[in-house]
Amino acid sequence: MNHPVIPVILAGGQGTRLWPMSRAARPKQFLPLTGEKSLYQLTLERVARPDVYAAPIVITNSEYRFIVAEQAAECDQSLAAILLEPVARNTAVAIASAAVYARQNFGEDAILHILASDHDIDASADYYCAVTRAADAARAGKLVTFGIAPTHPETGYGYIQSAASVGAEAQPVDRFVEKPNLDRATEMLAAGGYLWNSGMFMLAAQAILEECEALAPETYRAATDAVASAKSDLDFVRLDEPSFAQAPNISIDYAIFEKTKKAAVIAVDFAWSDLGSWDAVWKTSPRDASGNLVQGNATLENVSQSLVISDHAHVAVNGLDNVAVIATNDAIYVGKLSEAQKVGDIVKRLRKDEATAPLTEIHRTAYRPWGGYSSILSGDRFQVKRLFVKPGKKLSLQKHHHRAEHWIVVRGTALVTIDGTVSEISENQSIYLPLGCVHRLANPGKILLELIEVQTGSYLGEDDIIRIEDEFGRS
Repeated sequence: MNHPVIPVILAGGQGTRLWPMSRAARPKQFLPLTGEKSLYQLTLERVARPDVYAAPIVITNSEYRFIVAEQAAECDQSLAAILLEPVARNTAVAIASAAVYARQNFGEDAILHILASDHDIDASADYYCAVTRAADAARAGKLVTFGIAPTHPETGYGYIQSAASVGAEAQPVDRFVEKPNLDRATEMLAAGGYLWNSGMFMLAAQAILEECEALAPETYRAATDAVASAKSDLDFVRLDEPSFAQAPNISIDYAIFEKTKKAAVIAVDFAWSDLGSWDAVWKTSPRDASGNLVQGNATLENVSQSLVISDHAHVAVNGLDNVAVIATNDAIYVGKLSEAQKVGDIVKRLRKDEATAPLTEIHRTAYRPWGGYSSILSGDRFQVKRLFVKPGKKLSLQKHHHRAEHWIVVRGTALVTIDGTVSEISENQSIYLPLGCVHRLANPGKILLELIEVQTGSYLGEDDIIRIEDEFGRS
């Protein structure tokens, strides 16, 4: 009897081409771009089939560890493990580390389905049939990739040349093709025998590690050492940083698949998109009669074939075609929808400037394992924030060296500890936290707690926090 396939979900990317919605602190996989649930949650739902899949392994970076765990809990999806990458080193060492962990915990014949956390996929019957065929090929020793039958000449994807056909068994890969220009993509589509490279793989743990050891020995050593010296931290597995950092910054495609003789491809035609740009979001979402995709507060007049998204201000667009307008509460992107692939270039420019770099890193709303906060107003020696704390959660016991705080409860009930004294603060009540006091905020109720926090002092940075006690392991 074949054991269920173990999904390995890659959830550490930053998704810069979907800026300004996607940023380093909360990238696209954790955003609800195609509905009410995030792309990561939709990925979890897709593998929540015990007849096909075992509990997934998620590999992400340390900054995303709590949101990975919390969004899985919201889906009622148990995870086999959350592996934390200490530094960014692309997909080769990430997948190798997951394979080492799987071999160690589930046996060398464990079959792994490598999945991105930010793709939009139609989990149809055809999808699960393809998973079964790919798993059979992986059990036979093949390193299997999934090739999507192209529907149009696409310049945003790499291609796979192969004789594989939709619905058939895995076939050898003839070669991988880099992202082409439009003329070359059109030629390949007309010629036939080319598939979009989806970035999904089906692998036996032992088979991929044997190829990794032979073809990418530095990656293999880094992965095996990082897992061997890993440390458990709450519900997470922290891969060893010195070992992991020795790995080359290289993708699994370059490190293994373009060199191995074991590569095979399953051709599929289920709906798929990597949602790698705003035009991809537009293409995969329902549009109105004028070809517009509108989300949030917006009014359009004489506009067609466009994407308009706002999570804050009301946006009015008039007399334009083929535009992307993405508005957040601190940044707005406007450009041709057909050139949305170039957003990443804008992000690179913003990062180089000290004044604009924060716009690529954080949102005005920051999320924490206990809830989060939004910046409302800031000036010389003062800052105003909205805090929200989930039912039953509490912040760390902490103090500040440079600021005092005033808290006003606008919704729910707050349990506030100040220098050992505990007070219950209800709606429309406030409390003062003097500079240097040891304090904690908790939500003992069953509804979201919301407060307005006014900070005053000589320094208001987030690093002015001395954590004394913290249930999330941050003290």
